[in-house]
Amino acid sequence: QVQLVESGGGSVQPGGSLRLSCAGSGSISRLYAMGWHRQAPGKQRELVAAVSSGGVTSYGDSVKGRFTMSRDNVKNTVDLQMNSLKPEDTAVYFCYARSPWGTASWGQGTQVTVSS
Repeated sequence: QVQLVESGGGSVQPGGSLRLSCAGSGSISRLYAMGWHRQAPGKQRELVAAVSSGGVTSYGDSVKGRFTMSRDNVKNTVDLQMNSLKPEDTAVYFCYARSPWGTASWGQGTQVTVSS
């Protein structure tokens, strides 16, 4: 099994920055894809950023140019640097990991609130 623990959420004013971290443990390895999704109240969960086992990173259209994800394959962590935050970035952010055979694991989520 894979366990994922997120940290770094909180409240920030528009234009500010936050950094989220996700630490994986258990059977996770560099062969897993990892990334972040988010879910705002009343909306579907959407992709924020993902990195494949081969190191290819992709971003959701709404965060391109503002968010940057990095991965440490030794520590099995993924960080999400979020800059130029907007009120519409307010959501619960979930870390995920997907095994080579397609099994997905999720963290418990961390709240990000962008408000003046």
